[in-house]
Amino acid sequence: MTVSQSEKGKQFRALHDAPRTFVIPNPWDVGTARILAALGFRALATTSAGLAFSRGRRDGQGLVTRDEMLAHAQTIIEATDLPVSADLENGFADEPNAVAETIRMAAAAGLVGGSVEDATGDPSGPIYDQAHAVERVAAAVEAARSLPFPFVLVARAENFLHGRPDLDDTIRRLKAFAAAGADVLYAPGLPNLDSVKAVCTAVSPRPVNVLAGAKGGSFTVENLAAAGVRRISVGSALSRAALGAFLRAAREIADKGTFTFGEQAAPFAELNKFMISK
Repeated sequence: MTVSQSEKGKQFRALHDAPRTFVIPNPWDVGTARILAALGFRALATTSAGLAFSRGRRDGQGLVTRDEMLAHAQTIIEATDLPVSADLENGFADEPNAVAETIRMAAAAGLVGGSVEDATGDPSGPIYDQAHAVERVAAAVEAARSLPFPFVLVARAENFLHGRPDLDDTIRRLKAFAAAGADVLYAPGLPNLDSVKAVCTAVSPRPVNVLAGAKGGSFTVENLAAAGVRRISVGSALSRAALGAFLRAAREIADKGTFTFGEQAAPFAELNKFMISK
């Protein structure tokens, strides 16, 4: 059965409106998308880092173009019948009208959601000033609202990923993004449950997405739900977990000349069952 984009949009919006916390994992290719769908997840999101690494490029430096990202997103969309949201980075533009065009192009590609960051991509000034960041979100919201189906617009405050661990400023930004119409608020890199609770309380009842899967993190679905989180994503964590296993295996071969990593590898038959035969 093929699910229409309109129906996917309704399903995705309903996940955010329901009281239950849900996890939206981040595949980086067709195979991983199919595995996640088979495991029962109800929506998927792309990962900019997972895409960049799969192309042999560094993430966060503008080395993946908007067209490349959208083409990649289409492969994830076509892999399953699940709703798909995209990591749209900073909208691939500085100016609000260009960010709005990215939202329209994302929708045309088949996506039913996307996130826009307030990170500039410029190390000398990594975060847009708040007024400009809000204008960008407002333009993205206007573009999303003009679509003939629900499109979930996520606004991201990137302070904690760029050496600015200022919770008060992060909350001010998220509240301003909510006032501009963003459907979901997201501050990746929040360090602990107290900061997560503070964000959820500040922007309630707007849904909050939290990034899980960081090294040393103590987040669980249960404790994030108790903190008020509606949606949990893992960003590049699944791709890094896979690449971590690859690195350990390759280093074992290179350094020791042994192959014990095969004991931990997923069985061929199990993986093969997740894939299609045509």
